[in-house]
Amino acid sequence: MLATLIGAPFDDPDWVFETKWDGYRVIAKIDRGKVVLLSRRGTVITPDYLGIAAALGKLKRAHQAVIDGELVALDSRGRSRFQLLQNARNTRARLVYYVFDLPFLNGRNLRRSPLIERKRLLKALLPPDRAIRFSRHVKGHGNAAFRAARRHGYEGIVAKRALGPYFPGKRTREWLKIKTVLRQEVVIVGYTRPQRSRQYFGALVLAVRKGNKWQYVGRAGTGFDRDSLKFIHAKLTPLRSARKPIDAEVPGERTTTWVRPRLVCEVKFTEWTNDGQMRHPAFLGLRTDKPARSVVRERRSLA
Repeated sequence: MLATLIGAPFDDPDWVFETKWDGYRVIAKIDRGKVVLLSRRGTVITPDYLGIAAALGKLKRAHQAVIDGELVALDSRGRSRFQLLQNARNTRARLVYYVFDLPFLNGRNLRRSPLIERKRLLKALLPPDRAIRFSRHVKGHGNAAFRAARRHGYEGIVAKRALGPYFPGKRTREWLKIKTVLRQEVVIVGYTRPQRSRQYFGALVLAVRKGNKWQYVGRAGTGFDRDSLKFIHAKLTPLRSARKPIDAEVPGERTTTWVRPRLVCEVKFTEWTNDGQMRHPAFLGLRTDKPARSVVRERRSLA
């Protein structure tokens, strides 16, 4: 179940509000101690997160269950940082699975049950655990939740209709997301030559899908450290192509190396320009949970 982006928070007693975590969406399927973790694309990712799977397998009251949540990596200060997930197995980042919904439990299909009831049942399943945590919510006070999220540096909040059902895999208006900063998933279609002391590349050339073509939306030249420059360049090297994937003219083409549009990343930026480009995009991290051809410009709808 996916949330629809809107422009501003609101207060409503019929809605609950929770943190929008900065990580990977993960569905956990539990069957008598055996756990399968699935990405948003439905890819099995259990081998990558065996510690999380082991913790879920120990839930004594969940003989059979489907749990929805967000896998995040926490830094030394306890803040979720999407960049840390890129090399979570090679860093000291602490992985936490924040869970927020329970579509199925012990033979009961809960998808038509009210959200607030699903949350009550989910919370009752969870013993104190550092790896599996209940994503707490507040009822009615969306503006206060949004201010708190912005104060703590979180990505935003998600508003959910308290009595709403669960629609697997669908984007609905039962869940609404409000972001504290503008963020966008984009596809890497090229990279520019490095300048001065920088190695590997200068900036990533970015696009989104529009109809059956790629639309240029900007270049991200900040947000990298030396390790991420090297890591991304290694991913892009086998994708290099003599063919330009974008029909329109792109700034700096003569210093651009084109690549096949396969890698998805996420950026933050200040605003959209009138010609459909992002102003001051900064790289946040690669995304492996979404196919490139599904990446389109995310537009706010009316609340």
